Amino acid sequence: MSTDYRLTFRKIFFFWSPLAATWLMMAVEGPFLAAIIARLVDPKFNLAAYGVAYAFALTIEAPIIMIMSTSTALVDNRNAFFKTRNFIYTLNGLTTVLILLLLIPPVFKYIAQTAIGLPEPVARLAYQATCIFIPWSGAIGYRRFYQGILIRHNLTRRVAYGTVIRLVSMAGTALLLYHFTSIPGALVGASALVAGVIMEAAVSRIMVAKTLGELMNNREIHTSLTYRYLIKFYIPLALTSVLALGVHPLLTFFMGHSRAAIESLAVWPVIYSFVFIFRSVGLSYQEACISLLGRTWNNFKSIYRFGTVLFILVISTMSLIVFTPALEFWLSRISGLSTQLSLFATLPLQILIFIPGSSVLLSLQRSILVIDRRTTPITWATVIEISGIFLTLYLTIFKFEMVGVTAAAIAVTIGRIGANLFLLLPCYRIIIKIKNTSS
Repeated sequence: MSTDYRLTFRKIFFFWSPLAATWLMMAVEGPFLAAIIARLVDPKFNLAAYGVAYAFALTIEAPIIMIMSTSTALVDNRNAFFKTRNFIYTLNGLTTVLILLLLIPPVFKYIAQTAIGLPEPVARLAYQATCIFIPWSGAIGYRRFYQGILIRHNLTRRVAYGTVIRLVSMAGTALLLYHFTSIPGALVGASALVAGVIMEAAVSRIMVAKTLGELMNNREIHTSLTYRYLIKFYIPLALTSVLALGVHPLLTFFMGHSRAAIESLAVWPVIYSFVFIFRSVGLSYQEACISLLGRTWNNFKSIYRFGTVLFILVISTMSLIVFTPALEFWLSRISGLSTQLSLFATLPLQILIFIPGSSVLLSLQRSILVIDRRTTPITWATVIEISGIFLTLYLTIFKFEMVGVTAAAIAVTIGRIGANLFLLLPCYRIIIKIKNTSS
């Protein structure tokens, strides 16, 4: 797709909105499944176990998270397709091996019970749920690769269609298991998620078929796109994802050793899912920025203004819920939390109010660096974010003895602010360089 035309707010919106719809639909998964689990037997134990298993799955998935951005940025001909595909299939295989290693019983028992400190019933449920997540990372890597090609060719609506299929499959699986089986809630949640991503992967491959035919006709060879270049380009992005998603087990570990540990672990999936609804707006902005900015930078001002509107919108909309009685309705009526667990979730959600806006800013910052082929600062920003989270968790939980979930919310906020601040300088330098070149 050519990006050398003047973008209006309307054009950006219609390109971005299917991607936003895709992320928003995925964001619905968490609250929906948490609500299902909360209405089954032993909701506190099952929510905690589901949260732990999901954290493990997300962590192992980390190396493939940036596949969509890589595919959007690089796959523009036959040669690029095959090299990037082979590279990504290798990553998919490695992540699958990682989850199998985690599931070796002595390894899992040590991590879950000794390191995290889970009670035996929660650890047992978490192990069973993690077994269900074995195909998770491979399916996600597969579909993100093909979704990136769709985005590059201005077919963002097809990405949204695939997510509709994912949601229908996920919800259908969850409801069938809820009504017609007696399996624990943690296993219901894991089964529904895996069924959804497998269906979405299959549909994405079908929808990209015609576009792949066009790619195969483009036999141009970029000598610079070698496997060595792919590794050099992708490793900082993969490290970024590994570090970022490593936050989940880090939070799980500290909350497992905090005051009100089980309550904190139980409400964290609900909190994370709720915040993710608003973060999804910013996450969808990243692929739109990469595709629309291109290499000419003609549209930077338009993209920046659009991002500013998103920044204000997500923070103000979340504020209207978390600082009003609407939050109690969400937590107790929709999420199905007890009065006690709802109280645990309220303050952390209010603390996390900045996170959705920071996701918009981070997406713009990362896009600028990816387009300029400078991915290393992204990794360092994530190192700063993780370091801030670790230090804050240590102080708040072990020194000040805070309730775990409240400490987690404070830590996540401090870490993210640090990452945003760190990326300001390299992004500013790139923008100044572009301005000087164009003038």
